[in-house]
Amino acid sequence: MEILKSGRYGFDFISGDFLPPGKDEYWRRNEQQGANPPEWRKLKTHEIESLVKNGNYCADWNHFLVTDPFDPLLIRNSNFYGLIRFGPLREVSLKHHDFCIPAGVRGSTIISCDVGGDTAVQDCSYISHYIIGSSCVLSGIDEMQTTNHAKFGSGVVMDGESEDVRIWIDVMNEAGGRSILPFKTMIPADAYLWAGFRDDGELAERLKDITQKTWGGRRGSYGTVGSGSVIKSCAVIKDTDIGSCAYIKGAHKLKNITVLSSEDEPSQIGEGVEMVNGIVGYGCHVFYGSKAVRFVMGRNSNLKYGARLIHSVLGDNSTVSCCEILNNLIFPIHEQHHNNSFLIAGLVQGMSNIAAAATLGSNHNSRANDGEIRAGRGFWPGLSVTVKHSSRFASFVLITKGDYPFELNITLPFSMVSNNTKTDRLEVMPAYYWMYNLYALERNSRKSADRDRRKNKVQHIEMDYLAPDTAEEIIAAAGLIQAWMSAAGYSEEPRPVSPGIPAEIPAPGLERNDRGSVVLKPREALAAYREMLRYYAVKTLIAFFDSRGDLDFHGMADLLNGLRPLPFTRVYSREKRVTEWENMGGQIVPAFRVDGLRKDIREKKITSWEEIHAVYGKWRECYTLDCARHAWAVLSLLGGKDGERAVSRAAFIKETEAAVEIKKRMTQEVYETRAKDFTDPYRLITYRNKTEMNAVAGRPEQNAFVEYARKDFLQFEKTAENTMKRLESFREL
Repeated sequence: MEILKSGRYGFDFISGDFLPPGKDEYWRRNEQQGANPPEWRKLKTHEIESLVKNGNYCADWNHFLVTDPFDPLLIRNSNFYGLIRFGPLREVSLKHHDFCIPAGVRGSTIISCDVGGDTAVQDCSYISHYIIGSSCVLSGIDEMQTTNHAKFGSGVVMDGESEDVRIWIDVMNEAGGRSILPFKTMIPADAYLWAGFRDDGELAERLKDITQKTWGGRRGSYGTVGSGSVIKSCAVIKDTDIGSCAYIKGAHKLKNITVLSSEDEPSQIGEGVEMVNGIVGYGCHVFYGSKAVRFVMGRNSNLKYGARLIHSVLGDNSTVSCCEILNNLIFPIHEQHHNNSFLIAGLVQGMSNIAAAATLGSNHNSRANDGEIRAGRGFWPGLSVTVKHSSRFASFVLITKGDYPFELNITLPFSMVSNNTKTDRLEVMPAYYWMYNLYALERNSRKSADRDRRKNKVQHIEMDYLAPDTAEEIIAAAGLIQAWMSAAGYSEEPRPVSPGIPAEIPAPGLERNDRGSVVLKPREALAAYREMLRYYAVKTLIAFFDSRGDLDFHGMADLLNGLRPLPFTRVYSREKRVTEWENMGGQIVPAFRVDGLRKDIREKKITSWEEIHAVYGKWRECYTLDCARHAWAVLSLLGGKDGERAVSRAAFIKETEAAVEIKKRMTQEVYETRAKDFTDPYRLITYRNKTEMNAVAGRPEQNAFVEYARKDFLQFEKTAENTMKRLESFREL
């Protein structure tokens, strides 16, 4: 306990050791007010008399400044210390939902704060060193204060502080080998750039320096509450920056965090919440006893019903309820809703869904807690799945219910993985989604788009399950299956003299055990993979061609073969397909572009996070052409001439016609998959009759996604027809 002189209560926020030459303790506070601060004035004698008469106390009324108009009758039974500055104060009321109170201050203690115009402060025991915006409501707060070394959730140190107070987030690895520093503008791409390339030690050091330079250093920043925010019935709010139009109700503890919020993307924090050392993104909702420690939440994300987010980055458009997430880097669009699901030390690359009772990650199979899980887009472990560290999964892998006793390396995208306990073996069906569950695959992309309610889309998120990253996974997987078939004595295509079509083949390397693992239906999977590649290539190319009315077929072929310069590229070989792509926090990027960014950061050509984000924007500008070039190369590969100008106009028209038929079949299968639920006799047993079931569940043709799929097909068919008409008017190459 430190005892101070009463005359200095509310002053000396920054000690002399940390004041720059010629500055006073208010210099950061005045900077935060901007270039055109309000015109404060001292109180008039009658105003002081009125304030005192209303039961108010101020250690020195000369340090109580106001702005006209000012009604002293609106301040009652309150205490003021240090430099107090008020904006305009009029006799108005502020209403938020059904909660309505008049502007002014009642029953509160305020220490060295700026209070904006027409703001209401009621029954707040202790508010210290805050800049409060206009038209705010602060009611029933036990303690709200800012220290002179506040970082507001950023992983920096202030002048005079030692390195051991810096806040790190141990993403992807519980032992801390991939630690990153949170900061206000962090997005998942930043976290992955920092944590995902740890062989590049110089890059990590430069990112640390950039973060410290941007957010650390001088002491003395005040906490802020943005205009239009409502904070009520809270216990402790300390070193917390709160944006505009935020709603915070009943929070238990908010310490060293930033709550990003705006009129377009307001954030909300509810009852029983505790959040320490982190960043809450724009448009986030955190409710009902949730806990977050050392974290970053992306835009439009949610924590609900006691969820626990610790040492993790949660991407945009995600919802986590009831469960526990530790030491993870999770890309946008992640769903995890169940009290008994657990995820630790993983990289989950978005569009994912974790089912009930899933336990992902166990460190007991190694000598240290340094195991990792890496899962591609569309990761979907089913009910009661247990998976060990260290494991890796390709994109859109479905894991069926069961305990998986060994580490997994599932390199086959769109597959279903099963642990067959009867035969004691691992079974993988490649291309399962495409062959048997197109409804789920198509619906996942649609739901991902529907959930993207970001008003400001700082980063592009790829939501199509067929994109360059998954296409390359398919190509690699097809090569593996072909090799396994050859080793098993089967040819890729059935021949009169070849063995019969195999239902399964051995598939070594998918599991860390020699008990045996198999691939089911390999020939069907190969055919499905080829169909997926064809559809991906054509849909990408006709969309590109449709957007480029300036090109004929010859011009498109030249452009996609690399005969025209590609912006922001050092080298692009027309002879080769770009085979390496990175998922940068949901944004799909050719690996060589990421390598270029890393090099520029190391060489100090890029020196701020703002510049790094600008590069992400340039990647987005290039992405349409990058995708089209990749799709063209894939179509050439399917024709047997990878990288050459092998796609003729006639061939492209033929491929487009085939793609329309594929899309038509996909649309029909979406309907039929949904319709199975209505023909299953066990669905009917809970209803009095078929009519009641239709009244409750609707008809399959009325399903919103079935209707969307039908309209999507009609649009695709129209675009394809327009493309073919344009192509027919162009000369052959």
